[in-house]
Amino acid sequence: MVDPSLIIGCLCSYAAAAVPGKTAIRLLKRLNARQNISVDAPSTHIAKQGTPTMGGLLVALALTVTTIAYLAIAQVGEHRHPSEDYALVPVLLVTLAFSGIGFADDYLSAKRGKNLGLRAREKMAAQILVASAFCVWLYMTAHPGLTTFVELLPASLVNGGQHGLIGSGPVAIDLGIAYYPIAVAFIVGLSNATNFTDGCDGLCSGLSIIISLALAVLVYAMRPELGFYTVALAGGLAGFLYWNAHPARVFMGDTFSLAIGAGLAAVAIMGKQEVGLIVASLVCWAELISVMIQVTVFKIRKNSKGIEFAKANRVFKRAPLHHHFEELGWNETTVVTRFWIAGGICAALSLLWVRG
Repeated sequence: MVDPSLIIGCLCSYAAAAVPGKTAIRLLKRLNARQNISVDAPSTHIAKQGTPTMGGLLVALALTVTTIAYLAIAQVGEHRHPSEDYALVPVLLVTLAFSGIGFADDYLSAKRGKNLGLRAREKMAAQILVASAFCVWLYMTAHPGLTTFVELLPASLVNGGQHGLIGSGPVAIDLGIAYYPIAVAFIVGLSNATNFTDGCDGLCSGLSIIISLALAVLVYAMRPELGFYTVALAGGLAGFLYWNAHPARVFMGDTFSLAIGAGLAAVAIMGKQEVGLIVASLVCWAELISVMIQVTVFKIRKNSKGIEFAKANRVFKRAPLHHHFEELGWNETTVVTRFWIAGGICAALSLLWVRG
């Protein structure tokens, strides 16, 4: 039987993002919070110049309101929930902190009138600082035999269908103190992966809904409150997608595209579904890796054979990966639809993985 709180949380978060959307778009236009299209984007994106951005604030608001309401209701009379529910607080704080970093980047870009916000090293330093703070809290509240373990295979694969405890048998490894810097890299990495995925109308928001729902299934049995959080995130993203679907009336901006990956990674870390989330989000990782390959190979070829050779011999026609397919002649809606399909397959694989 489906927990009613999941349905209610999803619908409330959807409404909290979708209903004020028209007013928010009008306000963003008035504040001149408009997108400056990067010179690295395909020429077909020039028409998007001036579209309101920072629309991710709608998702941040919806997620925050829904989560606070959940925590408040959890303390009413006989419905009082266990203290574990308050694990949502650090997860929400990580999500909002990364949203704040993205907001600063978008604000500076809008103020300067060109696609130039925070410097890359400034943005990265801020991300590492927030992720590190979360991992310090994780270390201080660590549960022996659980926190630093990573489940490589579901217990059902090796225990004849009998689910074992995290850390029991050959299904998991204890990384010890090394787990925490790896967790920082995981949070920052997925944050940038979802950020790079945000480049076509509805691409990031649609993919993130699929990933969020898959992660909700993965973590719910162990941590129901985390399942609620990811379902609420999916609802908020769906409310935003109502306005972000092609042709987009508002863009998410770094204001929330950075926050999605960080929030999902924090949930997976606390729900011990790190590998499951990696599988579910493979499309986003492919976007990040495509940029890393493009930049690395370009620099190597520039240093060895000159900039003209490097420009003429790029690995991808354009990065991130979705722009490469646009340059191959796919129209934007085709790219988005096919990436959603790939994301759905990855989400299904992650659920099959956990079921064994």
